[in-house]
Amino acid sequence: MPGTRKLGRPTDIRRAMLRQQVTDFLDLGRLETTVTRCKEIAPLAEKMITLGKKGSLANRRLALSFITREDVVTKVFSDTAKTYAERSGGYTRITRTGPRRGDAAEMAVIELV
Repeated sequence: MPGTRKLGRPTDIRRAMLRQQVTDFLDLGRLETTVTRCKEIAPLAEKMITLGKKGSLANRRLALSFITREDVVTKVFSDTAKTYAERSGGYTRITRTGPRRGDAAEMAVIELV
C-alpha cells in the first residue's frame, strides 16, 4: 500500500475498498470522495496506467490481479495507455470541493488529466 492512512478500516476491507474505487475511477475517469481517499487512490491508479503503457502480458496480469473488472483493464491497456503515451507521470488531478454536508468531511474530486 502506498500510504500509511488506515481510513478507519481493517486491512482486508481497506484494500478491497481501494481496489473498487480505483476500478471505478479508471472506468469513469472521475470520482468524488474524501480528500484522504483521493490521496490513497491517486498513486494506485497511476501505477495501473503505467502498467498499461508498458503493455506486456505480465503487466496485464498484474493489473488484473488488482483491478476488479476485466473490461476496465482492457480500457486502460488500449485507450488510456495511448492517451498518456507521451506523458511520464502525473496522470491524476485532485481538486478540493469543500466540506460534505452532514459530517463536514473535506471532499475532493479526483480526475484524469
